[in-house]
Amino acid sequence: MDSRDDIGRGEGESAFHENFQAEMEAERIAEALVFASSQPVSEAFIADRLPRNFNVRAVMLRLKEQYAPRGVNLVQVDDAWAFRTAADLSFVIRRDDNEVKKLSRAALEVLAIIAYHQPVTRAEIEDIRGVQTSRGTLDVLMEAGWVRFRGRRRTPGRPVTLGTTRDFLDHFGLEELRDLPGLEELKGAGLLSGRIPANFNIPSPLMSDELTEDEDPITQMDLEELGLLAPGGASED
Repeated sequence: MDSRDDIGRGEGESAFHENFQAEMEAERIAEALVFASSQPVSEAFIADRLPRNFNVRAVMLRLKEQYAPRGVNLVQVDDAWAFRTAADLSFVIRRDDNEVKKLSRAALEVLAIIAYHQPVTRAEIEDIRGVQTSRGTLDVLMEAGWVRFRGRRRTPGRPVTLGTTRDFLDHFGLEELRDLPGLEELKGAGLLSGRIPANFNIPSPLMSDELTEDEDPITQMDLEELGLLAPGGASED
């Protein structure tokens, strides 16, 4: 056999070994970053810390597959990743100390409307529900971290638009908003009456966090007006 073939094979094996080691190192770094964070870690954050120009999504999908049969799973939350207890083992984890206060029916209705109709204003929520929505109901959802102010609608009065957050997806085990249950799923779960109108339909939620054409970004002045910042830009205690 030609010695040049042996040299070529050796170089090829060496390159394969180096690539394999680099991929393993990338997976270890990504795994460590997600493990060390109490919040879902964005792919952009991970990409900035990998040693080479890796395909972050491919790295994370490989890790997700590796963790799939284990007691802890790597789950996708929008464009971020987090470790979570496997769904079939959640019953063995005690969460008495971290039990979220049960939401009222009004809060659940408002949360559902925001999730499916975002971006949506308070007036639009009230129009859909047919009753007024108290500020306290929205405060509960915002304190839980599931609802946020998106922008301001380009209509008279410039009402604030509302949308859901990444924490909302994380809490309810959704990778993205398109994973929200549809009409048949809601009926199957008994969450809709069997006597709903024939023309009733479930809207498709907005998939992007970017402002729509009829929304303006919220400015510091808007935050002060909404009571989220003290005059001058200092956060309220």
